[in-house]
Amino acid sequence: MTQAFAASSDETMQQPTVRVVRQTRSSLIAFAVSIALLVAVASMPLWASQGLIRDVVELCCYVTVAQMWNLLAGYGGLVSVGQQAFVGVAAYAMFVMAQLWGLNPFLAVPLSVIVPAVVAAITYGLLHRLDGPYFAIGTWVVAEVLRLATSVFGYVNAGAGMSLRVMSSYSPMERAVGISLLSALMLLVAVGGSYLLLRSRYGLALVAIRDNPVAAASQGVNVGLLKFLIWVAAAVGTGLAGAIYFMAQLRITPPAAYSPTWANVSIFIVMVGGLGSLEGVLIGALVYFVADRWFAQYGATYLVVLGLLTLVMALFARGGLWGLIQKVTNASWFPTRRILLEDKP
Repeated sequence: MTQAFAASSDETMQQPTVRVVRQTRSSLIAFAVSIALLVAVASMPLWASQGLIRDVVELCCYVTVAQMWNLLAGYGGLVSVGQQAFVGVAAYAMFVMAQLWGLNPFLAVPLSVIVPAVVAAITYGLLHRLDGPYFAIGTWVVAEVLRLATSVFGYVNAGAGMSLRVMSSYSPMERAVGISLLSALMLLVAVGGSYLLLRSRYGLALVAIRDNPVAAASQGVNVGLLKFLIWVAAAVGTGLAGAIYFMAQLRITPPAAYSPTWANVSIFIVMVGGLGSLEGVLIGALVYFVADRWFAQYGATYLVVLGLLTLVMALFARGGLWGLIQKVTNASWFPTRRILLEDKP
């Protein structure tokens, strides 16, 4: 009896222990690299040329808009083709507050996101009744209505557009410092905020809604409220990117502000990089940015190639480039799931 108990105790002691972790070596490296990149973006006036600063700001805007679309489609199950609506209303709000009302333009940028939040809350009351392709078409209609309304609104100079002449009162260094800090803050909110959201219980609820809304509701998830909140949050993030982008451009017109290109770029970045992953957005944004700089001179041919590439990824590599990388390395940069590790005795 004693020997059997001892043997049983030895077997128990030899069993491996199991622990749950949220961070891995690759994620810690990615965290350190992310902090370094944020510092680099914020400090661009100290080491970068004006042209490079404009390019980096544009890339940051692409990352932000694409990540907001990724939250909608990749996690919330809301496929929108009208995100340019929030780019336009926030950018115009910033121009009105800075150029017409005399507010500090760098303060006007964060305040301008109030407008897309309000527009999103109002339009969702109409759009939430639609589903699937009807919802997508509805978002495009909203964007077109806002573009047409802006084009005939005399207060913002209608279709002629506006120039941000107030920025001439700041030196080139002051403008560079302000827009660099805003870009770094935007990345921190868009990528860092999304990461924290997806690691929370609300992130689990979003994934459940995307996979099966009915099953998620049966488990106590407030599907309607969560979709509304993610819709408004995505509108705020998209609007912030629009305000910063057009501040760097110093001029805005309705065709540019409400251009479908914003939605097209978001879809391309997310589909090529990897739907439903933070890493995929970063990879897809870099791919698009490099392709745009190298091949945009080919015009329509270049756009056709981008469209075909998106179609190929959707058909044959639904996980995008990040999904292909994961099959080889299985090392997440921004893990949102709990990982079970076994410790050897």
